[in-house]
Amino acid sequence: MYAKTNPGAGRLTARGKRILAIVGGCVILVLAGLGIWGALTPDTYAGSGHGCVSVTVPSSTGGATLHYCGSQARSFCRTAFRSQDQISLRARPQCVLAGLKPVATRP
Repeated sequence: MYAKTNPGAGRLTARGKRILAIVGGCVILVLAGLGIWGALTPDTYAGSGHGCVSVTVPSSTGGATLHYCGSQARSFCRTAFRSQDQISLRARPQCVLAGLKPVATRP
């Protein structure tokens, strides 16, 4: 109803259209950049390998990822091969993938 009493109220000026186009273009560029970054960035916790261990375990919030590299990974894997709990059983195949196999004990 207001537009009928004020005919110019619903129309954008050329300057307003230009500003709207610039802001819309910037939003599209940011979203496209985030999409490209998300697609090309390597996932740090993607899997075990090269001395790093990633294990997904059940948690009260659905799931948790345990990720260790270097000396922490070696310590984690040593414990996993000595223990029989659920986390250790899930960790063993990931330790093997990371190249952290159990050390053979001598009789």
